[in-house]
Amino acid sequence: MTYQAAADRYSKLSYNRCGRSGLQLPPISLGLWHNFGEVDAIENSRAMLRCAFDNGITHFDLANNYGPPPGSAERRFGALFAQDFLPYRDEWIISTKAGYHMWNGPYGEWGSRKHMLSSLDQSLKRMGLDYVDIFYSHRPDPDTPLEETMGALNTAVRSGKALYVGLSNYRPTEYREAVRILQDLGTPCLIHQARYSLFDRWIEDGLLDAIEETGVGSIVFSPLEQGMLTNKYLKTIPTDSRAANSNSPFLQEASVREHLPKIRALNLIALERGQSLAQMAISWVLRRKTVTSALIGASRREQILDILACLDAAAFSDAELEAIDAACEL
Repeated sequence: MTYQAAADRYSKLSYNRCGRSGLQLPPISLGLWHNFGEVDAIENSRAMLRCAFDNGITHFDLANNYGPPPGSAERRFGALFAQDFLPYRDEWIISTKAGYHMWNGPYGEWGSRKHMLSSLDQSLKRMGLDYVDIFYSHRPDPDTPLEETMGALNTAVRSGKALYVGLSNYRPTEYREAVRILQDLGTPCLIHQARYSLFDRWIEDGLLDAIEETGVGSIVFSPLEQGMLTNKYLKTIPTDSRAANSNSPFLQEASVREHLPKIRALNLIALERGQSLAQMAISWVLRRKTVTSALIGASRREQILDILACLDAAAFSDAELEAIDAACEL
């Protein structure tokens, strides 16, 4: 059956201005880091994309190496986009990145002009797109001059293969310099993407200030700490969870057990607010005006709907914020 987007999709949430640009982003964006690779059920991937768009999410975030295997998230996304969403291309913000390891040899990662532009061409081919809306430098390269990496981003825009450019995982000093270079080139930085959660607050140490001062947008990833800030681990570690998999590179059982007192204390605060723990964790990162959007991952459509409900929550009181900080210190 041919997909038709929900007619009321733009009545369900408000959009945030991305820095001082003309672009607006939804407060919740969908990341395709996991659950969109070739190892995953394609109909579940389709259902999540449809659910997201039907509920006003217009921003979909990828990278060259997302999968597994690497590259397969872009291929899966491209196939589903062509089948279901092509008529809505001008309503979607699609982003991808280059910088982490993708292929063998000296040009398969980091920030050289060779890697950045070759990777973008590969990403466009995998997704079947003429351009992406945002092209990121996924991480700073300690051995390549910032001028070269930023020059490659500028070329991506000048060649029509990207509309905007972004930075990801840049520290305050290198962030400021990269933004300056891009401004001088005439391709201003649109957005910065960094990890931020109740348990990981490194961007509060100078980066958020730099982002606000430079008028750039901000999107944060891993706000749920790979599922730790959900109800999944409140009682036990499920055998089918990521933490129970000894081969998981992102979340281990020992880390979950170490954080259990914090997780349980935070859950009580969330319940008092009438929220789930996941909803409160997203509300917490979005409380800052500097944060344009929170990037979530999902394994089923119901999780997307649950997170979207956080947008109706009351603002945090000073007492609640103090209680949250105390719980995170346990």
